[in-house]
Amino acid sequence: MTRLLVSGGGIGGLSAALSLARSGFEVEVFEQAPEFGEVGAGIQLSPNATRVLHHLGLADALEACAFVPARTEFRSWRSGGLISTNPLGETLRDTYGFPYYHIHRGDLLAVLVAAAGRTDGITLHTSARVEGFRQAADSVHVTVSGTEHSGDALVGADGIHSAVRAGLFGPEAATFTGNVAWRALVPVTRLPDRLIPPAATVWWGPRGHFVCYYVRSGALVNCVCVREKQGWEVESWTERGEYRELKDDFAGWNDTVQTLIDNADPDALYKWALHDRPPMPRWSRGAVTLLGDACHPTLPFMAQGAAMAIEDGAVLAACLRGSSDVPAALSRYEDLRKDRTAGIQLGSRRNARVFHLRGVQAWVRNRAARRASARSMTSLFDYDALTIADRADG
Repeated sequence: MTRLLVSGGGIGGLSAALSLARSGFEVEVFEQAPEFGEVGAGIQLSPNATRVLHHLGLADALEACAFVPARTEFRSWRSGGLISTNPLGETLRDTYGFPYYHIHRGDLLAVLVAAAGRTDGITLHTSARVEGFRQAADSVHVTVSGTEHSGDALVGADGIHSAVRAGLFGPEAATFTGNVAWRALVPVTRLPDRLIPPAATVWWGPRGHFVCYYVRSGALVNCVCVREKQGWEVESWTERGEYRELKDDFAGWNDTVQTLIDNADPDALYKWALHDRPPMPRWSRGAVTLLGDACHPTLPFMAQGAAMAIEDGAVLAACLRGSSDVPAALSRYEDLRKDRTAGIQLGSRRNARVFHLRGVQAWVRNRAARRASARSMTSLFDYDALTIADRADG
């Protein structure tokens, strides 16, 4: 039986492991941390991602901890006036067949870990750092915390600072975008009743924007707060942020924004400098490939980073399932995914500029947003990672 080695036990690595195991492969997952876990923050899972997760049998577990938003809202940074809105909720489920979730990263990871732990064919390792690898004629040998493991292929799902990517293609330089993002969680019990609607709300402002939405079945409000600034360029999901700096960064913004910041949990306040990387021309060499942020790290302006990694795993499994030639299957996986993920990377980069416009340009943007429709999301949400490989053959 084909054995796949996966470096990285995050959302991308574990969802890929589940897709691969469902296709009949044996999978070993190596996570460098002593336990599986995610720093507290929320993510959005659109129908292109939930289609895969439901196929993996996770619908009930997700419904138990996620929040289903009714709509998106784009609002003015100062007045809070509504610029545009699009339906989510039942409208989106009826249109695409699968829901749109807001979910805490830790909750999603817990669902994936539990599913992997009860799935035959998946072996999970913690405190297991991938230190290097070498390829032989028909196998890959991976050094993990001083111990060698062998398999038919290695998948680098080890994130934005991927050691597998560096081993394949050398160190990668990144460019600071001039944006610093804050992540904060606000317990609903600290907020006035009905302050936050059941929506994904984005306040657009000059040189910044502020996003909020419910997670953990509505018990918490997740906030992502982005400002253009210089002088701090640490690229890390786990860097602590200072409350006073966040407050100063959004001085003068809408009262709802102020209330959220005032009631944020200071023990769950993080910031990270946003760096950009161009789409990679190659992801694979021989029997080693990349997945998720390891090959297409994406700025958080389309809410598609996790979704792209989940799609990757499903397409990778389909390509390997359909071929006995592992390098050829990895090359095909890369070919099927590169254009889509590059489009998301570039679209997110474009949104980084559009969200922060000022003056006349912001006025023009707002008028265009009012005319836009949910149909613009069709190519994003309608993508079926479960069948794309078969349809490409046709």
